[in-house]
Amino acid sequence: MTFTLVPERPDDAALNAPLLDRTFGFDRTRRTVYRLREGIEPLAELSFSAVADDGGLLGSIRYWPIEIAGTPAILLGPLAVEPALQGQGIGKALVGYSLDAARRQGHEICVVVGDPNYYRPFGFISAAAQGLSLPGPVEPERFQVLALVDGALEEVYGVIARSRTPAAPRSRRRLRRSVA
Repeated sequence: MTFTLVPERPDDAALNAPLLDRTFGFDRTRRTVYRLREGIEPLAELSFSAVADDGGLLGSIRYWPIEIAGTPAILLGPLAVEPALQGQGIGKALVGYSLDAARRQGHEICVVVGDPNYYRPFGFISAAAQGLSLPGPVEPERFQVLALVDGALEEVYGVIARSRTPAAPRSRRRLRRSVA
């Protein structure tokens, strides 16, 4: 299976909801992470699609701005791959590619609710063990966090909330302060 990773194309947005329904079921929007996404646009610079040679959508990944007790972070998900194509490396390619993009853009902390066996190889660890919590029910073993830069999780703990401002990586803010 050959595919290409590209920034989410305008037509992909309309194809995303049916792909998510096929991947996660129609009740997916009842989950806690969807409360953090309501009314907020995904981060365009971290929304990617896996496309076939004919241009068809095979998978997608998006990120959303969140806060951890006022500290900016990003929420990975949903990651979706056509059910018949799962296990062929499309999802792992999307995750690796998008996490690299997040690092390049200066994001420091990434949260995900997903299979720990899937996300652990990317460096995700238990979020609860780091002192983080969600404002609703979640299976504790599925609630994970990744420091995209060394030391990003030091002294960061508390309840994850919807972002009140557009996501701005902490390192960029520090850079602006140090220049001023």
